[in-house]
Amino acid sequence: MLSKLFPHIKQKPVTEKVQSREAFIYLSRTMWLFGWTEADNKRWTRVYNLWTLFMVIFIMILLPITMIVEYVHRFRSFSANEFLSSFEILINMIGSSLKSAIVLKGHKKIQASKILLDKLDERCLSDKEKFKVHRYMAICNALFILYFIMYTGYVIINFMGYLVLGRHAWRMYIPLLNSDENFLMSSGAEFLLMTIAVVMDGSTDVCALSTMLMARCHLMLLKDRLENLRTDPDKDDDEHLIDLTKCIQDHRLILDYVNAMRPVLSATIFVQFLLIGIVLGMSMINIMFFSSFWTGLGTFIFMFDVCMETFPFCYLCNVIIDDCQELSDRLFQSNWMGADRRYKSTLIYFLHNLQHPITLTAGGVFPICMQTNLAMVKLAFSVVTVMKQFNLAEKFQ
Repeated sequence: MLSKLFPHIKQKPVTEKVQSREAFIYLSRTMWLFGWTEADNKRWTRVYNLWTLFMVIFIMILLPITMIVEYVHRFRSFSANEFLSSFEILINMIGSSLKSAIVLKGHKKIQASKILLDKLDERCLSDKEKFKVHRYMAICNALFILYFIMYTGYVIINFMGYLVLGRHAWRMYIPLLNSDENFLMSSGAEFLLMTIAVVMDGSTDVCALSTMLMARCHLMLLKDRLENLRTDPDKDDDEHLIDLTKCIQDHRLILDYVNAMRPVLSATIFVQFLLIGIVLGMSMINIMFFSSFWTGLGTFIFMFDVCMETFPFCYLCNVIIDDCQELSDRLFQSNWMGADRRYKSTLIYFLHNLQHPITLTAGGVFPICMQTNLAMVKLAFSVVTVMKQFNLAEKFQ
């Protein structure tokens, strides 16, 4: 059913042209709607720039401010559950705005990375290689749809849970609209604004994840090429050396691709690492002490979505480190024993370069890996422990 609505989540046949940039097709369309890219026609550049400015001011700046203003105006009217539900979203929304600004600023780097993917696609000649690229392209597009469903699912369930209770889910301050006298209208406005915010947040998360997935795709192709070096008896020494040189060029292109996106990936994950412990800790307190079934269900889905902002990416970074190690193993185990001196000297040079795995750091501080992700998640349990030791839950009842 989904493949009919979103045809790019379905793997294409090998007869079609390979274009790794199609792995970002839904993401690119969404980013265009948010004003993060550029106008398709240069005649509309000024109009599009005005739209970009509007989205930055309205969603990335004013939307978090509306929640802060509500605290100032009507803080005493908040219940503990309403405050925690609102505040955990506010913290994550501020982080989402920062991540969105980073992706917006890194538009040129994203475009440069797609050009490097086009060069990598030129090496995909066999049906087996085309099949693998098409498979990863479909996975990346399916991930965008999956994240969209998960993030908007939280908005819908949380909104419905509070609507049944006759309360606002996020308590935003909307000028010229009294939230008590116009409950349904203000709740609908909150729902619309929050949906836009979570789709924007999901786009930044999928951007990072899809980028590294396509890097892994071409690493997998390179592993197969290394394994097949000097296996064709019809080629002479010069041709074998050309094959090895092409593999070196592929590896260099993959490194350039990751390095082009490194500033964007590093900054976005750094922001999320700073927030994940606090956000999850507040969500756990909300569920344990203040939530009803429906509001607790919405908060639980929110916690799951927050974990999805870092966990898959960190896991993928660990997998890529293992893939890089396997690259050097495949090269060393290839059929090089009977090669000439030129081939062996080139192989030694390449083997030395493969000893350095592809690693990313969050803000140049934290290594992006599962160990760091788990350390940040543990902060949530520290927050809950402090809450219990000082009996803060009873004081907020």
